[in-house]
Amino acid sequence: MTSPGPPKVAVVVPKYGTVGGGEKFVYELTSLLALDGRFEMHVFANRWRAGSAPVAFHRVPRIPFPRFLRQAAFAWFVERRIGEGNFDLVHAHDRIFRADVFTMHSIPHETWVREVRGRRPTLFDRVTAWVEKRLLAKGGCARYLPVSSIAGDAYREKYRIEPSRMRVLHPGVDPERYSPSDRAACRDSVRGRYGIGPAEIVALFVGMNFEVKGLDAIIEAVAKAKALRPGAGLRLLVVGKGNEGRYRSLAASLGVGDAVIFAGPKAEGVEAFYRASDFLMMLSRFDTFGMVVLEAMASRLPVIVSANVGAKDIVEEGVNGYVLPDGRDADAAAARIVLLLDGERRAAMGEAGQRTAERHTWERLSKDVADVYESCLARKSGDERIRGGADG
Repeated sequence: MTSPGPPKVAVVVPKYGTVGGGEKFVYELTSLLALDGRFEMHVFANRWRAGSAPVAFHRVPRIPFPRFLRQAAFAWFVERRIGEGNFDLVHAHDRIFRADVFTMHSIPHETWVREVRGRRPTLFDRVTAWVEKRLLAKGGCARYLPVSSIAGDAYREKYRIEPSRMRVLHPGVDPERYSPSDRAACRDSVRGRYGIGPAEIVALFVGMNFEVKGLDAIIEAVAKAKALRPGAGLRLLVVGKGNEGRYRSLAASLGVGDAVIFAGPKAEGVEAFYRASDFLMMLSRFDTFGMVVLEAMASRLPVIVSANVGAKDIVEEGVNGYVLPDGRDADAAAARIVLLLDGERRAAMGEAGQRTAERHTWERLSKDVADVYESCLARKSGDERIRGGADG
């Protein structure tokens, strides 16, 4: 231990508390760790939204140009700023040069570029991958915390990380925020606003990237399900942002233009849309986790996800949802939709999903990460004693 009082922890993330799943993850986790009192929490970022938790902030300069140096410059400035303090532990949520703990919110950058995006790496990509490789090879990390098995498997495959140093820690959720206590009022309000009948079955999509999140496959699956059960009154409610015109045209070409409703992005109040719906669909081409899956479960909704969604880790097949091996298989997705047209099945699976969400709270995550901190600090303290004995 190098500092008096509680251990000083440096948390590194470019944006803290702003819009985004990763940003929310860091904000909720760090706030709870600060309130816990066992650690003195410091955030190193270039943008932040301060909350009520006792967190100290340190601004890291952002170099927007030239773009290819952005990641390396961030890592360099972080190392300088942290070096000016007396920190016991560094927890990185982004690619930097050195850290004790690295939470993996994504997959290796080169893998993302080549296999997910399907393109050749640019100079920016190569520099970003170099910073990542330096962290993984020479950064002194003791523990790696991927947010899903997808992320963990991808990093292990590329960097041969020892399994004992890696622990999957899923994001959390606030069950009280999404608890459907006012479901009836929300259903009446939202459905009335968009002309959805009280007995109609609503599939919900929530996402800010229609293409990556697989909205086209979902629309096709809804069209097939409606053909299989024409009297079921099935609708698709789309919450988010994307090329709306393209997907309206797709729905119209499949004969379900009237069944697909575009509500636009909802940064606030998205809880009401969960409560107004009957199940969630997320057939992403790739998603490291997918917070909306956990939020839907907390709202007592069954889920249908693709195997490329990291949140599949918490989906029990036929219990709280379904996992499709191929998210592009509209026939398989339609078959799952047809199963969820049964109200009793939906209710039972929704209750199972809510129980799952109750096991994945932010409080649970903060306790798990605190345990990781304690083990890392104990290891570092032991190393210091060994070095001290050798010096003596």
